[in-house]
Amino acid sequence: MPVYYIRQVADLIASMGVDIPRWLESSGLTEAQLSGTSVSLSWEAFRKLILDAFAVTEEPAMGLLLGERLLASMHGILGYAAMSSSSVRQVIELLERFIPLRTTLITVKHKIVDDEVQIHLEEAMPLGDVQHFVFEAITLALKNVLDFITLGSCQVRRIIFPFAAEYDPSLAEDLFQCEVSYEQTWAGFTLPLSVLDEPLKMADPSTFQDAENLCQQELDKLTQEATVAARVRRLMLERQSGFPSMQVTARIFHMTPRTLHRRLSDEGTSFQEVLDDVRHMLAIEHLKSGRITLQEIAYKLGYTETANFRRAFKRWESIPPSEYRAQHMQT
Repeated sequence: MPVYYIRQVADLIASMGVDIPRWLESSGLTEAQLSGTSVSLSWEAFRKLILDAFAVTEEPAMGLLLGERLLASMHGILGYAAMSSSSVRQVIELLERFIPLRTTLITVKHKIVDDEVQIHLEEAMPLGDVQHFVFEAITLALKNVLDFITLGSCQVRRIIFPFAAEYDPSLAEDLFQCEVSYEQTWAGFTLPLSVLDEPLKMADPSTFQDAENLCQQELDKLTQEATVAARVRRLMLERQSGFPSMQVTARIFHMTPRTLHRRLSDEGTSFQEVLDDVRHMLAIEHLKSGRITLQEIAYKLGYTETANFRRAFKRWESIPPSEYRAQHMQT
């Protein structure tokens, strides 16, 4: 998560009277670092800052208020490419390919259903207690981009959230300027299919090509700089419906299984350790959510027997998963 977005959170909560140095202190950040561009936040630091911001402001709609601030020009080279796109379809394809340049918390995918386009925002990792904030902020930010590049003609039909509203729903409809539906099965928004390929007045093919090339260069750089373990972890999180085997993972990365094993070993880990770490993290989030049974969690994590999942969880947390869930539900 680029520090730029945290700077926007800081500006938002400062306007509510929050002491920013004190808010940053627990994460080890300083106001001087917020003004730079080289700092990126880990998931743990980001989550703590957001939860602390909720605590000190007591503002349940903070995600919406942040999203309102995130205009098209505020998203770096990705925003620049979007602003010179030839069509809404081209913008959507940009987002699907290059959203990791701005955040690795979510992925963007689109589906065409009857006469509309569904833009799905999906968790690249379990967002847990900051899911509301992330989905609300990013959804409104993306709508701002579409409104800008189409000069207000994009006609977003409906905003979709998979959770209940924690504030007056009319506030969201005021900000989105369209219908907002809660407690649905996915997150994102819908557009009329008819707008997908309409020419955009701001289109500049030459500028778009240059910006797209820069986006690809930046994405290649990120991929090269990431450790092999981080790439394996991200792949597993992207494919939670079925973790790829070591052989399949190696093929995806254009390596032999032996080379993948050696590269992971050089980084002080192994394929099984990365898999266990991902399973551990996902198990914690599923248990905290309380939405699915232990059997369903075991199946989602790739265990053929619930007993095997129980043994693994007890190894991770020293208590059975049922006891962990009971303790969490009590708090």
